[in-house]
Amino acid sequence: MAAYFDPIHPKLDVMHDDVCQSVNDYLHYLAVIKGRSLQTVFNYYIDLRDFYQYIVVRRGLCSEDKIKDFNWHIIDTAFIRQINSGDIFEFLYMMQRQKNTKATTRNRKLSALRGYFKYLLNVVNQITVDPTANIDNAKTEKVLPKYLTADQSLALLKNVQSDFYERDFCILTLFLNCGMRLAELVRINISDIADDLIRLHGKGNKERMAYLTPACQDALLHYLRARAALPNISPTDRDALFISKKTGKRLSPRRVEQIVERCLQSAGLSGKGYSPHKLRHTAATLMYQTGEVDVLALKELLGHANVSTTQIYTHINEMQLRQATSKSPLSGVSYMPQQSAEIEDN
Repeated sequence: MAAYFDPIHPKLDVMHDDVCQSVNDYLHYLAVIKGRSLQTVFNYYIDLRDFYQYIVVRRGLCSEDKIKDFNWHIIDTAFIRQINSGDIFEFLYMMQRQKNTKATTRNRKLSALRGYFKYLLNVVNQITVDPTANIDNAKTEKVLPKYLTADQSLALLKNVQSDFYERDFCILTLFLNCGMRLAELVRINISDIADDLIRLHGKGNKERMAYLTPACQDALLHYLRARAALPNISPTDRDALFISKKTGKRLSPRRVEQIVERCLQSAGLSGKGYSPHKLRHTAATLMYQTGEVDVLALKELLGHANVSTTQIYTHINEMQLRQATSKSPLSGVSYMPQQSAEIEDN
């Protein structure tokens, strides 16, 4: 089964035929009982699939080139009970050495394994020992989020080159003003907009309201006029905010990524690591730096569950550091000649 997730038309009852039954049961438990978003469930599927593929090859049950034909029904409770911490360590080591994955990626996979084995231990009682119990996360480097400056953001908006200018300008404006996620933007319906508010469907099926700045309202006004003139809007996507000019269907996340990349190229900002998510970073950073927004307000605006996640956006630019340092009462004290006195040289 191909590793593909459709965030617009997700399916809850998918049974993946390239993982064992216990993994499918766990994924269903996450979606139905724990209420995890289908994107999160899909990510767990990928991580657990990678682990089990590694294990069956490690145990000599299958070669890497035959993994697509492996019979996953033979992975039963007895097999799972034989998995130990050494298997987990070797999997993470392989991900580091052979796959060259980042520490954050390995930690995410370890988190998926922790949740899965805790489920087997505490919920369905299929195992008696959790092989992940004493395994710590890999140390990660603290990396400041990448973002556009205010001048670069203006250049991006001024250099939109598109056959549907109103739509693409509006997409960039919402990203840069509201700090929304890519998945949130593509899910917006026209019915989610009311005056200066917009309803966003975030992670974990959580909803939040975002305020529309005058720039957002103006961009939406021009886009909705242009959208209304389209002759071929799909009946199934009639309420979708952002649609394709060619097909009339709701834009996919990948299509929005392509639109953003094209606009970045037009502005001379391509190849610098910018993306829709970096535009979210930009909105959060500029609001914090110039809008006098505190961390708690930023947390609510971005839809973060924990304030610790928001704190990565509170880095301060060089100019602010200079200004803060200059406010010291001693910052203006000039060099003073030594006062004449008998001083013993130590």
